[in-house]
Amino acid sequence: MNSTRNRTGGIDPVLRSRARRRALQAIYAMQMTGTEPREIVAQFAHEQAKEVADLAYFEDLVHGVGTRYRELDTALAPFLDRAIDEVDPIERAMLRIAAYELQHRVDVPYRVVIDEALKTVKRFGSEHGHTYVNGVLDKAAAAWRAPEVGALRGR
Repeated sequence: MNSTRNRTGGIDPVLRSRARRRALQAIYAMQMTGTEPREIVAQFAHEQAKEVADLAYFEDLVHGVGTRYRELDTALAPFLDRAIDEVDPIERAMLRIAAYELQHRVDVPYRVVIDEALKTVKRFGSEHGHTYVNGVLDKAAAAWRAPEVGALRGR
């Protein structure tokens, strides 16, 4: 059985949460150093394995955000009240991860993406960073996943 799956065959949410936290740290490091995604994955992979997280998901997030960050920044721009470079680096990294998940990981429900982003920013970001991230992601999800959002909101 794949270690990322729980006993019922579904995705293990704890392992995914750990993968997102590690991806946030990796993407933050990429933002600060300009290191390429493959190098960051190699640096974090041994720590990731020790933490028993979803390594494949971690790698997908880091490579996906690392290679598409300009595209993600452009997509996020209409929902931001400032330039992406002016957003706190932790919140910027989390917004990029969530934007990647919302746009490229449609297998993950939008509510899960937003909830996980908020938990992670509350843990690592500034005191009120989660409020900003929530506002941006609510608008982005409504635009990018309109049918899913509408169905859950009863529209």
